[in-house]
Amino acid sequence: MSSQNVRFTDFKSDKQPTWCPGCGDFGTMNGMMKALAETGNDPDNTFVVAGIGCSGKIGTYMHSYAIHGVHGRSLPLATGVKLANPELEVMAAGGDGDGYSIGAGHFIHAVRRNVDMTYVVMDNRIYGLTKGQFSPTSREDFETSTSPNGTNQQPVNPLALALAAGGTFIAQSFSSDAQRHAEIVQQAIEHDGFGFVNVYSPCVTFNDVDTYDYFRDSIVDLADEGHDPTDYDAAKEKILDRSKEYQGVIYQDEDSVPYEVREGIDAPMTDVPDGAPEGAMDLVREFY
Repeated sequence: MSSQNVRFTDFKSDKQPTWCPGCGDFGTMNGMMKALAETGNDPDNTFVVAGIGCSGKIGTYMHSYAIHGVHGRSLPLATGVKLANPELEVMAAGGDGDGYSIGAGHFIHAVRRNVDMTYVVMDNRIYGLTKGQFSPTSREDFETSTSPNGTNQQPVNPLALALAAGGTFIAQSFSSDAQRHAEIVQQAIEHDGFGFVNVYSPCVTFNDVDTYDYFRDSIVDLADEGHDPTDYDAAKEKILDRSKEYQGVIYQDEDSVPYEVREGIDAPMTDVPDGAPEGAMDLVREFY
């Protein structure tokens, strides 16, 4: 059940994060907890699904129902949770490597399916947990242990992937801009459909290029530009503009209808009756 008396601290678990001091994931997680509290959710009706990587630890650090999935598979798992119990507030969390590399296929299909849940990606443009290899969103000239001469590849544009897949809510935030980040995640939660937020979440240990100072100097907040997120063509223009780092809700389809509403899934499937369904044995005999 939802509650108006819950505080964001109610979502904090008793486990101390082992992220590096200064990691952007601290701010990302705090914003998620604040957004959940502001939308009237509480730990008893919240389910967090995490992937692999530094961000994958988030389900341990948040007080809610949670599961730590396998690499790149947080979205199909989260989809199953939401469809099994549409009354839950489901939030999937992952990183740029987890979501846009091995999980890229699941990402595209989760976007187009438009299940009513939220996907928060901590994008630090590097593989942090495995000690600093380049990721799908790393710059073309980014030098790492696995790309000593640069990646020589165009970085993945996750916002463009989401738009092309039929995304109904596409946003971007900065973990250090606490208030705006929480506001944007809150809007994603309140959206009827798949709410996708790519979060600039700097890695202070392995990425000395995409730093807090870089994002503070580079970010353009769409709220200051009078951007209309319901304007598809305007959203496409912003998303394809690689010269700027945008923050805010870039695109939102206000007529979005979630998958489970279209399919008439409106009650939990958690009550399993005793015994085999009627006619099950006849079906078994047909094959044996």
